[in-house]
Amino acid sequence: MTEAAARRTPGAPCWVSLIVHGLTATQEFYGNLFGWEFRPGPEELGPYVRALLHGKEVAGIGQLPPDRHLPIAWTTYLATEDADLTAEVIRACGGTVAVGPIVAGSAGRLAIASDPSGAVFGIWQAAAHVGTALAGEPGTPVWNELVTRETSSVAKFYQAVFGFELEAVVSADFDYQTLHLEGRPVAALHGVGHALPRDRGPHWMTYFEVSDTDDAAARVVELGGHVLQPPREGSSGRLATVADPEGAVFTIVRSADR
Repeated sequence: MTEAAARRTPGAPCWVSLIVHGLTATQEFYGNLFGWEFRPGPEELGPYVRALLHGKEVAGIGQLPPDRHLPIAWTTYLATEDADLTAEVIRACGGTVAVGPIVAGSAGRLAIASDPSGAVFGIWQAAAHVGTALAGEPGTPVWNELVTRETSSVAKFYQAVFGFELEAVVSADFDYQTLHLEGRPVAALHGVGHALPRDRGPHWMTYFEVSDTDDAAARVVELGGHVLQPPREGSSGRLATVADPEGAVFTIVRSADR
């Protein structure tokens, strides 16, 4: 069991959250799939719970107001030391800030933004809540990847806003760039061209660790979710792309180094 580092390097993914219509049903789905337990709060975010594994916070789930009909999707949050300054830089570099920055009680300060291609992400300025508190265990987020049409133009945006160093996979038929901070890979950009789902557009994908990908994919279906890409071997391990009952898409993976 590995506890995640206390305060994240600015730019590093530090939290994932999901806003849904049915908070109780969603808790049941993820509780059964990943063994999560839940704790309410912070109140400033409305109906909202934090998912816990072994007593450590690993993700957040909130409830949409009944009159809001937004896409149901996991949101990756990138760490910042100054949410207001980062929001200004996002706008200056061609991105959009849709929400905030707002204060989430004593937990911290957040904003929801999108890059120039339209992919939504969050920024998180930590106070009492530094982010995901457990790493590498089944049921924890282990990787975050932007799925987009092509990486070259959007890579410049993330590099300018967060200072990432870029490392491209040199391949004629594979458009993939890893984002590094302080010499360490923290996330990636994956250009899929025409394979990008038309109903989703560019989006950040959260990868959750599981102990057995095939069993977890079958469990998703038993719990009312869907398998979008069946279990397959990848460079990072055995993975499958799935969706919860409300349609939020995520990837499950048994990492190759486990």
